[in-house]
Amino acid sequence: MATASSGGGDRDRGTIVKRRSDLTSPRHRYRFDVSYDAEAFGQFSESIARYLGTARFLVWQTGVVILWLAFNLLPPERYQFDPWDRGLVLLTLVLSLQASYAAPLILLAQNRQERRDRLASDYDRQVAERTQADTEFLAREIAGVRLALSDVVTGEELSDQIDRLTSMMSRIVERLDSIEARAEKANEIAGI
Repeated sequence: MATASSGGGDRDRGTIVKRRSDLTSPRHRYRFDVSYDAEAFGQFSESIARYLGTARFLVWQTGVVILWLAFNLLPPERYQFDPWDRGLVLLTLVLSLQASYAAPLILLAQNRQERRDRLASDYDRQVAERTQADTEFLAREIAGVRLALSDVVTGEELSDQIDRLTSMMSRIVERLDSIEARAEKANEIAGI
């Protein structure tokens, strides 16, 4: 606590000024705060906005306005609660009040829908990116398999190779038989 000696007004009279020792955080002001569940209120506003956008609401509102006008135009003036000569002030007030509450609720519902649409489009974009990456990966894998299969011998080529090898083996066997037959003749001639 310190006393203030310069300045004007109460300070000249030696009023004590209370100083805070901790200046690292702002003062906490006690405010009246209304707490509510934002999700529940948003759902409530969406349900109202959905109802206000229906033909049923328009029919009911038109019916109420017609009844209001009938009760204020047809009976004698002493039974009218919102006379025509005053300009139907009460009806105007009721409709203005309804519009003043409906507009923010509709805007809140639209904002919530926009947020949901944005999240859905972000999710759709992520799914599309993953799908595209998977498709590109599969295309590369298929190309690799095709290249690997281009070096592999097919069944027809293998059959041709086996036929050639079989014919070569049969010629070798024939040569060996003919060489063996000559060798036997040569051994017979030589008397072995």
